Amino acid sequence: MGLLSRLQAELKGPKYITEAELDSSLGTIPLTRLDLNQVDCWRYRKMRGVNLGAWFTLEPWIVQAPYRSASGVRASDLDVAKGKNAQDIIEDHWENFITEEDWVWLVERGINTVRLPIGYYHLAGQEPKVIKGTDFDGYGAVYASAWEHIKKAIETAGRHGIGVLVDLHAAAGGQNHNSHCGISHGRVHMWDSDVNLQSTSIALQFLVRNLSPMANCVGVELLNEPANNERVQAWYEKTIACLRRISPDFPIYISDAWDLNWYSTKCGERPDFVIVDHHLYRSFTEEDRTKSGDEHAAEIRSSTKEWLAEMSKRARGNLIIGEWSAALHQDSLRSDDPPEKDRQRRVFAQAQLEVFEEHTAGWFFWTYKKEKGWDAGWSFRNVIQAEILPKSFGRKRNPKLVDDEGKRDAKLEQALEQHRAYWTPKGDNYEFWRFKEGFLQGWKDAFMFVTFPKGSTSSELGFRGEWLKRRTARHARDYGSSEFLWEFEHGFNEGHDAAMSVYG
Repeated sequence: MGLLSRLQAELKGPKYITEAELDSSLGTIPLTRLDLNQVDCWRYRKMRGVNLGAWFTLEPWIVQAPYRSASGVRASDLDVAKGKNAQDIIEDHWENFITEEDWVWLVERGINTVRLPIGYYHLAGQEPKVIKGTDFDGYGAVYASAWEHIKKAIETAGRHGIGVLVDLHAAAGGQNHNSHCGISHGRVHMWDSDVNLQSTSIALQFLVRNLSPMANCVGVELLNEPANNERVQAWYEKTIACLRRISPDFPIYISDAWDLNWYSTKCGERPDFVIVDHHLYRSFTEEDRTKSGDEHAAEIRSSTKEWLAEMSKRARGNLIIGEWSAALHQDSLRSDDPPEKDRQRRVFAQAQLEVFEEHTAGWFFWTYKKEKGWDAGWSFRNVIQAEILPKSFGRKRNPKLVDDEGKRDAKLEQALEQHRAYWTPKGDNYEFWRFKEGFLQGWKDAFMFVTFPKGSTSSELGFRGEWLKRRTARHARDYGSSEFLWEFEHGFNEGHDAAMSVYG
């Protein structure tokens, strides 16, 4: 290609894989890079977070001001975009809903990651073709500066040591019946036309291409709460294969479409870094309202705990709770007395927190805050103020922490001797040196996460299975493969846990 041809190609912008081409994009997932370092801690650490709900994808029960000139039923982003002075109103909201004070408040509470819901139309200013032929065609000017605001949000979060999971909350045509899809008609039209599918694909390709180089962007979620049907899984597979052409190792999150049993298994079968997102609420169904907060808490600590443990195992540990809350139906509160209502919320919320900490790689409370009024069920700020959840999460980071090699060597010697004593009588030609290498690497990595200099609290390895898979592959590359690679893995886990017993 000549210089003129290259310049013309660049002026046309990036080439997007079309919906028709997706069928042929399936194939072998490219090998991910194996040399991990401290920058990777952003994406592999245990995530304790909140959703910044209604900052970009608006919801009228969370914020009201952006709807003051909206048209129609005033329930969705499209209703706002069609209203008078829409651009000025929305840009004012983007500038003022989340400010420096909010980021500081989150850091002080130990929040290390946020989930940022956006719509495909928020990319229109940077990539106009994303809305062509969709419901938002003709309203691109309203969102001309949206991408710059989104980038600024991610950069500001990074400056405060906070990672960002970007969630495509609103897909073209609507992936579910709710107005948080950006439209108010209550119908699922994402699958009805190639235009909608192509728009969604362009949005996701754009996001992965632009976000994967940003260190504190921890991943992209393909869809929020899609209504489950026979097309979702195939679409996931084709779309992920397409995105892997852009970035082989960028974390990709998928909603379980309210079927965690199915998607945890599918996620666990994949060779690449794909995480399944489950949303857990106990306030909407008839069955939910028949149980008190105490009863919900007991169930969370028993059957739900066992179920989530199994789902996490199926997903190889690649499971998060992308939305949860302290909200209960009024009937579940069993009282009109405010202290008792808060007590019911407290036992329910703390039971969830305990289980999520034990059996998932991270969690995100829905939602961070509301524009007006007190809500100790849905507003994280109010929940903290009401002492329904702890005032902070995780352990304070010690910037002066130094690795104690004496303790490391003593614990290594003890673990290696136990390993030898157990396996030597079994008579095989074990490679105990691999156990030692694994132990040292596990210890080193645990210390690297604990001393990761981002945020107010110490980090810890969250996606251990995914991390260890890459460490083992690198070990095999450097020292040769073997039937005893499991000794390296076993040693890694022993070393990691030994270090965390000292530093965690």
